[in-house]
Amino acid sequence: MAIISKDRILKVLTSYNPWWKTGTVSPQMSKTYKRFAFYEAMKRLMQQDIRRTVVLTGTRRVGKTTIQYQMIEALLKQNVPPQRIVFISMDHPMLKLSAMSDILDCYHESICPDQNVYYFFDEVQYAQDWDKWLKIIYDTQPDAKIVATGSASPALVKGTQESGAGRWSTIQVPTMSFYEYCELLNVDRPSLPHDLKITPLLHKTQQERTQIMLQLSKVQNHFNRYLLVGGFPELALAENDIYAQQIMREDVVDKVLKRDLPSLYSIRNATELERIFLYLCNVSSEIVSVDAIAKELGGVSRPTVENYIRYLESANLIYQSWPVNIAGKKVLKARPKIYIADAAIRNAVLMDDSLLTDPVEMGKIVETAVYKHVAAFYYQQATSVGYFRGGKKDKEVDIVVECANAKNILIEVKYREDAPIADDDAISELSSEAAASIVVTKNANDFGLHNTKTGRDMIRIPAFAFLYLLGHAEKNGYKGME
Repeated sequence: MAIISKDRILKVLTSYNPWWKTGTVSPQMSKTYKRFAFYEAMKRLMQQDIRRTVVLTGTRRVGKTTIQYQMIEALLKQNVPPQRIVFISMDHPMLKLSAMSDILDCYHESICPDQNVYYFFDEVQYAQDWDKWLKIIYDTQPDAKIVATGSASPALVKGTQESGAGRWSTIQVPTMSFYEYCELLNVDRPSLPHDLKITPLLHKTQQERTQIMLQLSKVQNHFNRYLLVGGFPELALAENDIYAQQIMREDVVDKVLKRDLPSLYSIRNATELERIFLYLCNVSSEIVSVDAIAKELGGVSRPTVENYIRYLESANLIYQSWPVNIAGKKVLKARPKIYIADAAIRNAVLMDDSLLTDPVEMGKIVETAVYKHVAAFYYQQATSVGYFRGGKKDKEVDIVVECANAKNILIEVKYREDAPIADDDAISELSSEAAASIVVTKNANDFGLHNTKTGRDMIRIPAFAFLYLLGHAEKNGYKGME
């Protein structure tokens, strides 16, 4: 008896597509809370004038599959016949080992002979020649719509460039923002003006700013837990934070390091990959040297370190932030800052109970969270989100949003009780060249204007308020901080 047959494939497909019988998506699958990426994906899927394959990319447990189920639920509510919607999980052993032609033939022969269907491929990178098959479907079934997810960005990007050029729209699904976390948990949230943005706070009166901060203070007490487990929807809802962190290590980290990446990139020694990731967790938010990592770990070659950092970035476990040239000033030799993709991942890996009480560690954690929010907010608009280090005194600006047709936005993270900014600090000296300069502070009362000798005021804003306002702006369709 054949291990893989069309009958067996059909049984797997039927189990993944209960709406063929019920006409509905189970609430356990679709959930009630919708990420920002859901609305963006639906907008692109329903666009009539430009047809695109929608590709959702992000790390494990971030909610990509849930978004697909929510899209299916939305289609069913639009009276799309259930049989015209098929969900195919390429992460399932049976489907992973099956030829795509057999899977599609099985669906069309047994369920829906029509071509104007909605295909939902989950973890599509596990399918052999997946990019070619998506191109074939796109080219031969002009009425079909495709939504795919993947946890390995470079595999998807490579496929986009080679087979999907002009056919695909890639949507990044980052871990949840602080704003989304507060919405998901339905905590008592601030009442804010619909169009409230960050930099115009500079031009409000102190009384107006105080009223805004009083509203934002409602979410302050939720900030530390967000840093621990808040980036992942299912884990944020867990009642036991220690268990949630254990699940994060097992599902988000271990499966990626021990299974996904070794499988995708033919890595023979996964232990080296784990050691490099642990090293990066310790130095998150710092400028790193590949040579220093190779030397520190001993026995790991420089090319291996470079490759593994690239693989970790591909799995959406880290960000690399590169130096940005500002106003012609000499910058540091091109070495990246490394940020773990979510502060909660770093905390789960390091398993250090003192992280949230250690000022140095909290500085790293908060800067990691700020970078993630800014990078996610600007990934479609900014040329890059990097950092500046240079000038005569070799001083640094933590985060620089580089825009093609506008001035840069400068962000300095000073998460400490006393957070002074001197006149000769880089952000002060460069503020006159920037569209906006923001100092992210710790305390709720460390909020307001910061005067500089250049005459260009900066805004000081606590981390929890800054992150919440970014999400508020995104929710209300605003795509910039000015």
